[in-house]
Amino acid sequence: MRTTFGAMAGLVALLSSGCATESYVKQQVDPLADRLAKAESRIGDAEKKMDAMNADLATTKQQVGAAKAQADSAMRAAQDATAKADAAAAKADEAAKGAAKSAKKATKAFELQQKK
Repeated sequence: MRTTFGAMAGLVALLSSGCATESYVKQQVDPLADRLAKAESRIGDAEKKMDAMNADLATTKQQVGAAKAQADSAMRAAQDATAKADAAAAKADEAAKGAAKSAKKATKAFELQQKK
């Protein structure tokens, strides 16, 4: 008897719960749908920002490449100028040595002329 009563009570509970109504489901799903729409909107905004950042990054990479090319060109020009300056300094040094020798010879010649 107890098992029959338990089975009957279970059957009554099952039948009394019924199915979910359309309005109940809508009531439960609408907040989730709103949250999902907001999340999709934020994701869309983030993707737009990321695309803009990628475009800025590409532009920056191009600018860095151009600046590097200019810096390399300037470095080569500076190295060439340094080499030319070193060569000119060596020539000037040789000329100064030659002038010093000539000055010594001139001084000796002057002194010899003075002794005569």
